[in-house]
Amino acid sequence: MGVDVVLYRQVRGGPGRGRPSVVAAQLVPDPDDVLLDLLARVRGGGRTPTLDRVDPLGELLVGPEQAPRLLAELDCLAEIARTPTEVTQVQRVVRLVQRCARERDLEIRFEGD
Repeated sequence: MGVDVVLYRQVRGGPGRGRPSVVAAQLVPDPDDVLLDLLARVRGGGRTPTLDRVDPLGELLVGPEQAPRLLAELDCLAEIARTPTEVTQVQRVVRLVQRCARERDLEIRFEGD
């Protein structure tokens, strides 16, 4: 199942072309459910309200304005990561969110499958 984390870039068309489209810029896959398991361990503890909304069967969009809060919540995941694989997975997601915070045309999507 897993929850992939995808960094999307908003691409604006020319004048009068309507809403911007989004294209995937970077991906942190979760084929072994590492992130999903970490999220289950912190869910409902009160420290991760954004991460608590991640749906393993749906999608959660996090914009650049929410990135600082999400980084703080990812610190909670880092605290409970027990294995090198878990630590690495959290670090990979943190790098995506940091990039999203720096580049205002990016957004993060947690995509369940």
